[in-house]
Amino acid sequence: MMINTSSFAALRRAAARFTRPLAAGMAGAMALAVAAPAAPAPRPNIVFIYTDDQASWTLGCYGNPQAHTPHLDRLATQGARLTNSLVATPVCSPARAALFTSRYGSEVGILDFITNPGHKEYTAANGDIGLEARFTTFPTLLAKAGYATALVGKWHVGDWSKDPTRRYHPTRHGFEFFMGLTGGGCPTSNPTLEQDGVERKFQGLTEDILTTEAMTYIEKRDTSRPFFLFLGLRAPHTQYLPVAPEDAAPYRGIDPVIPNPDYPDLNVADVKQKMRDYLSSVTAIDRNVGRLLATLDRLQLNENTVVIFSSDHGYNMGHNGIWHKGNGVWATHKLPAAQPNIAARYRPNLYDHSLRVPALVRWPGAIKPGTVIDQTVSSLDWYPTLLAMAGAKLPADVTVRGRDALPLLRGEPVAGWDNDFYAEYSMRVYCQTDLRSYRTAQWKLVRDFRNPDRDELYHLLSDPAESKNRIRDTGDPAVRAAIAALDGRIREKMSLVNDPLLATLGPVKR
Repeated sequence: MMINTSSFAALRRAAARFTRPLAAGMAGAMALAVAAPAAPAPRPNIVFIYTDDQASWTLGCYGNPQAHTPHLDRLATQGARLTNSLVATPVCSPARAALFTSRYGSEVGILDFITNPGHKEYTAANGDIGLEARFTTFPTLLAKAGYATALVGKWHVGDWSKDPTRRYHPTRHGFEFFMGLTGGGCPTSNPTLEQDGVERKFQGLTEDILTTEAMTYIEKRDTSRPFFLFLGLRAPHTQYLPVAPEDAAPYRGIDPVIPNPDYPDLNVADVKQKMRDYLSSVTAIDRNVGRLLATLDRLQLNENTVVIFSSDHGYNMGHNGIWHKGNGVWATHKLPAAQPNIAARYRPNLYDHSLRVPALVRWPGAIKPGTVIDQTVSSLDWYPTLLAMAGAKLPADVTVRGRDALPLLRGEPVAGWDNDFYAEYSMRVYCQTDLRSYRTAQWKLVRDFRNPDRDELYHLLSDPAESKNRIRDTGDPAVRAAIAALDGRIREKMSLVNDPLLATLGPVKR
C-alpha cells in the first residue's frame, strides 16, 4: 500500500494545531490545581457518651482486672485516656450544669441534685430549680455553627416543674432532638421516658432502649450536616439491677476485691455484693457502647466521628468506709451519730474518688492511638474543647471557666498547663454543707464553711487515698503553711466566680 506523504504531513500539522492549545490548557489546569488551597476537611461528627455515678476505677483500661469492659478498653487503645479527669461537683445536677455551661454550680444556682415530685426530700425550693436560659450551653453554640444536635437519655438540670413553657427543657438549651428523662432517675427496666414531647412507658432494659434510640438517630440523621449526639446513660446509678444475663455473668460467684476490707466496722459482705452488682451495671454500659460503635462502623462514620466517653462524677465502694458519691453514705455496720447539719448515715465529701471520672476520646487521624494524658483536666474543659473540635466560635460575651484541652489530646506541647484543681459542693438535700476544696499535686484542703469542724487536709504525695486527715497537725510548719496557702487559693477561686458564700466568711483560719 502506498502512503501519501503530503496528506500525512497535513494531518500532522492539523493535529499539532489541535494538541498545542489542549496541552497548554491541561498545563494551566494543573497549575491551578497546584495553586488552589486544599478543600477543608469535613467537620467531625461528635458522639458524647455520659454515664451516671461511674468512677474511673470501674474500667479495665484504668487498671481494674476484675472489670469486664472490652469495648471501652478498646476505645482507650484507639484514642486517648485521661488519667486525671476530675469534675467540678461530685453530684448529678451541679456536675451536669458545669459540663453544659463550663460554670460552677454556685454560679448558675444549682447547688445539689434536683429532686423530682415523689422524692421524699422534694420541696418547691429544691425541686423547681433549673438551668436558666441566660447561661449559654455548648450545644447551643454547636447548633448555631451548623450541627444537628440531639440528647438521648438523662438531662437532670431542670424541668420537673411541668411549666407549660418548659423553660428548663433540653430543647431550650441547644438540643434540636430529645428523647429520654428530664429528671434524675428512672427504673433500670421498663422506664417512663419522654419521646416526641410525650411521656410514655417503654418495655425492656433502660440502657438498651436509650442506646437503640441513639443508634436510630444516627441512622436517620440529617446527612447534610455534621451531628452532635449526647447519650446520657442512667447506669451505673443505683439501683444497679436488673441487667442482661451476659452483663452479670462475669461476676457471678466471684469474691470481688474491695478497696478497704479492713476499714473499721465495714460491712464487707454488703460492700462485696454492691461491688458485684455495680460492675454488672458497668458491663451493661460497655456492651451498649459496643453496639453504638458497631453502628458507626457499619455506617462508615467512624473515621470522621469523635467519640467521647465520661461520667458526671466518680464513686466510692467502700473507699474510706463509704459508698456513693459526694453525698456519700456510710458502709459500716454502725452509723456515726448525727451532727448538726449532718444526718447519721451521710458522709458529705470531696474525696478524689468522688471527683475522678473516666475520660476516653477517639478521633482517628487527630488523636494518636494509645495516647495517655496525665495532666489534670476538668469537666469544665469539655465546653471549649468541643467547640475547638467543631471549629465553632466562643462568643465574646460568653464566660467559660474551662480550658481548651484539644492540644493535649493531639499530643502538642502545652506550656504552663495548670494541674491544680478547685471543686465545690453545697449539699442541700439530706444534709447542709458548704464544701470548697483546692488541690495541688502535694496537698488538698477541703473547707466546710457551714461546719468548720469537718475541715480536712491531706498530703496527697504520701497519702493518695486520703486516709489521714492532717488538719489538726498544726504543730507541723508544713501543715500550717499548706492550710494558709490553700485557704487563700480557695478564696481567690470563690472571688473569681462570685460565689455568694464568700461574703459570709471571716478571716483565713490558721
